[in-house]
Order: sequence, then structure tokens, then C-alpha cells
Amino acid sequence: MSSDGTNTLSKSERLCSKKDISKVLSEGKFMSVSGFRYCFLPDNGAGFCRILVSVPKRNFKRAVRRNLLKRRIRESYRLQKSLVSNCSADIFFIYTGRQVMSFDEIYSSVGAILKRIGDEKDQ
Repeated sequence: MSSDGTNTLSKSERLCSKKDISKVLSEGKFMSVSGFRYCFLPDNGAGFCRILVSVPKRNFKRAVRRNLLKRRIRESYRLQKSLVSNCSADIFFIYTGRQVMSFDEIYSSVGAILKRIGDEKDQ
């Protein structure tokens, strides 16, 4: 399912399969941006980007905080996924900050990640 101008994040755009997740972790490229580590694997064969979001329990014991951060990260991706619309990569976002970042900070960090991935794809 490709994005046809709509800002949605459907089930098919989420990385769910255990096999695909382990492939991203074993073959993917890890990088960091303020407050985030991310791993991406170009050319997933799906024709569109798929994402996975993780907020470690080690840093945030309460599920309410972890879920808040995951919602903010997914929303930031959803609003900016046009930056990587021409590539088909699997992206694994890992939140590494110790404090809850505001939506604006997360939005700019996710934007920087997507720009980097878009630039990597162009090369």
C-alpha cells in the first residue's frame, strides 16, 4: 500500500514480522540523531517504507510514558513520510533519551533521520 498523497500510517506500513525485524537488526545500518538511535535497511521489497518504534523500559518504567513517546514518534513520521516517499526501506526507531521530549523536538529529530535516509537512498 503506497501513500497516494494521504498522511496515513496503515498496518502494512508497520514492521511486524519477527523475521523482518531480525533481518533489519542483523543487516541494517545503525546511526544516531539527538535522542534517537535508528536502524534502516534499504530495499525491503515492499515498495514503501515500513517502521518500527521502540522506547526501552529501562529508561521509562511506566507504560504511560513509553506509549506517549511512541505515539509522538509515529505521528512525527506520519507527517513527514513524504521525505522518504521514493524509497522502500525498513526503519527501526529507538528512543534513547532519558527525559520525555516535546513533540517539536521529536518532530525535528525524526525529520533529520528521514532526510538522512533519503540522502542515503539517493547515493
